[in-house]
Amino acid sequence: MEPQHISRNHFIKSASVLLAGGSGILNVPENVSRERTLPAQNKRSYTLKNVRLETGFEYDPEGEVTGTRTDLFCIEVHEGKIKGILANKPAADAIDAKGLLMLPPFRDMHIHLDKTFYGLPWKAKSAKNRTVKDMIAYEQQIIPELLKTSVPRTEKLIELLQSYGTNYARSHVNIEPTSGLNSLKNLQKALENKKDSFQAELVAFPQHGIYYTKSEGLMKDAAQMDIDFIGGLDPTSIDGGIEKHMDFIIQLALDNNKGIDIHLHEGGESGMKTIQYLIDKVNESPVLKGRTFVSHSFALANLDKGKTEEVAQQLANAKIGIASTIPFGGTIMPIPVLYKHGVDVVTGNDCIVDWWSTFGSGSILQKANLAAQLYGYRTEFDLSRILKLATHNVLPLDDKGSRSWPKAGDPADMVLIEASCSAEAVSRVSPVKSLIHRGNIVF
Repeated sequence: MEPQHISRNHFIKSASVLLAGGSGILNVPENVSRERTLPAQNKRSYTLKNVRLETGFEYDPEGEVTGTRTDLFCIEVHEGKIKGILANKPAADAIDAKGLLMLPPFRDMHIHLDKTFYGLPWKAKSAKNRTVKDMIAYEQQIIPELLKTSVPRTEKLIELLQSYGTNYARSHVNIEPTSGLNSLKNLQKALENKKDSFQAELVAFPQHGIYYTKSEGLMKDAAQMDIDFIGGLDPTSIDGGIEKHMDFIIQLALDNNKGIDIHLHEGGESGMKTIQYLIDKVNESPVLKGRTFVSHSFALANLDKGKTEEVAQQLANAKIGIASTIPFGGTIMPIPVLYKHGVDVVTGNDCIVDWWSTFGSGSILQKANLAAQLYGYRTEFDLSRILKLATHNVLPLDDKGSRSWPKAGDPADMVLIEASCSAEAVSRVSPVKSLIHRGNIVF
């Protein structure tokens, strides 16, 4: 995509209104309650009728995409998979989707399900906590009390994500001396309780530093448990150096057959040195390719054009992904350049009503919308493409307009949304009316 950039001031003004809840649907509700569009469905097999699917693009004489064609279909679901996609039969004895658009469900690929005030009375961020080390000290004070109710509050947070069409998350979970392994164990309990409607992959995250708070032993213990990634945190500013911190993470991942997903807020020289160190180490151990991510990676935001292109190509060659919350203001991430070079870009809410930030809405479709505004994706084609940020690269139509999703045999994971097409869904952050996970109708 070749974006037409909008002015930064215009974007910041409009994004601020959006994040403040100006659209009407982005306010964070304390009690998620959705009118059920589809009936509760416990059967292993059923059919949906009047399901709207995208079938192709419309073009003008010059070949520009001007619209998206859709039609109504019947979708057969059996044993958690899509069994068939059939011509629509309005009179069929089937569950009526009422012409709603069916899209792939959304994936929140950077969130902290174990850390939230959600479900508790409102509390804004304290002005006293300015640095990451300030926040570590604050967490050491509040975590013991929060752990007492973390299971039901995590479940409420999952329900919030589901209400916005998310059925999958990559959650970082605290591994540090204050909570020991209890944050992980409590999160696993909440996920077990939601296993029929939600799925997550977990990152063992040394939020208080690996060496700053002597978390090495706990990280080794967590790596033996049911987690998927080894995390890290700002090696230079928290643990005083890159090599020792990163070597520990990399070796732990290799020894336990895990991926890597590190938090890197550091900009400038230390941030870039950490990124380059990780690229080199992944190239030395190709088993980590496709399983390694850098979250935030703010150091990429202030490179010149040539260096940005060079590093993007290096990341692509090493198959290292970038997990970004799509920040705006003074930190504009080079997402279009990363996409251009084939870097796997994922996004997430990160914080939702917690002590780090209160602005996470729970909507990943909103993240695609913010990216569209920030990078100038305005056309029918560009808006339809940036939906991949919300679905982790699953799109109903490929770039040539052929249907690539859904197909028979795919998992029966889908959302029904009040929109005419993907482009409108992104542009309007259209309301999600139903979520289906592995054939289970969540709402």
